[in-house]
Amino acid sequence: MAARLPRPRRFDVYAASAGLLGGLLLWGIGLGMRPADEPAVLFGGRWPLLAPLAVMAGCELLRRAAPRTGLMIGTVALIADSLTQGSLATVIMYTDVMYAAVLYGPPGSARRIPWITGLLTVAGTVVPYAVLRVPEALLIGVAVGIVSFAPASTGLIVRNHRQAADAALLRAEQTALLAETDRVQAVTAERSRMARELHDMVANHLSAIAIHSTAALSLDDAATTRQALGVIRENSVAGLAEMRRLIGILRDDGGDTEPAAAPTLDGLGALVDGARANGLDVTLDASPGENLPAPVELAAYRIVQESLTNALKHASKGPVRVLIDRHEGALRVRVTSPYGDRDTPRAPGSGAGLVGMRERAALLHGTFEAGAVADPALAGDKIWAVRATLPLTEGDLA
Repeated sequence: MAARLPRPRRFDVYAASAGLLGGLLLWGIGLGMRPADEPAVLFGGRWPLLAPLAVMAGCELLRRAAPRTGLMIGTVALIADSLTQGSLATVIMYTDVMYAAVLYGPPGSARRIPWITGLLTVAGTVVPYAVLRVPEALLIGVAVGIVSFAPASTGLIVRNHRQAADAALLRAEQTALLAETDRVQAVTAERSRMARELHDMVANHLSAIAIHSTAALSLDDAATTRQALGVIRENSVAGLAEMRRLIGILRDDGGDTEPAAAPTLDGLGALVDGARANGLDVTLDASPGENLPAPVELAAYRIVQESLTNALKHASKGPVRVLIDRHEGALRVRVTSPYGDRDTPRAPGSGAGLVGMRERAALLHGTFEAGAVADPALAGDKIWAVRATLPLTEGDLA
């Protein structure tokens, strides 16, 4: 069974109808392109004009549905029309069929047709002049160029412009997609950063509140309860202050907000004093040196802060040691605490602290380790050790 041709577009039907009606109008008033006694006219009279006209109108219906088929049939119809007195409507419709074949046809045809029509134009100019040796013979090449090469070249130009516009639109869509992806990644990274800041600033105070409130509820001693309530109040006030500062940073539209949210290692003394007030036996040995990059100072401070919070929540009774030193272009942070069962209340933990510390070290291309290790000074007893190495050089921070 033969394949059916695609249904023509509405504009193609309008073009075919307009060409056919125009040709019939010219036919009706007896207006032809050549006189009947011209040697090239083999079929004189009015009636032979109608067949090429009708076929060319049918080719107009195929201008987008089957452009190559329409061009081949239209070329045959044009040759047939050239053997009659000729119809201007047939020639005009053929130029549109040629234009559509280049514009809507396959890429291979769109590249070849202008070259073929260009060669035909050159041949139509050179050959008749070489045979007839009269200047009027050059008009044959001009006519061939107007009917074939000009519409084919126009179709190729329009096709290239459309392809360039489509490519530009695709690039714009891809750019917009990449921009949206970057925006989502930036928002996600900022949310992760603020989550780490919120956790590190508030978790320490809330953990102390939870532990001391549990102790106050479990012990029936007025002095202990009063002491626990004092610690609870101090931590709640400090926690609220940290929350207000963070909320103020989030609401501030200005860009100069980082210093308020970026503590330095100079604040380790106050941090350790707060941990001692919460009941930890903390020893601080810090010799970080000078001119530390701000991101490294912030990461080291937060790692120490979260390590002390974890020690307050989970460590058994015993000394907690904080060691910070500089070694081979890197800042080393080590926090150790007793590991084992504890006889005091524990505060619940979600594991977000270890994740945050690991992320901070990874953002600076450093290393982070946390886990139970044997301590030779304690006859092999285990301690919980947090170790982080943070590069100091700009190349490592890039």
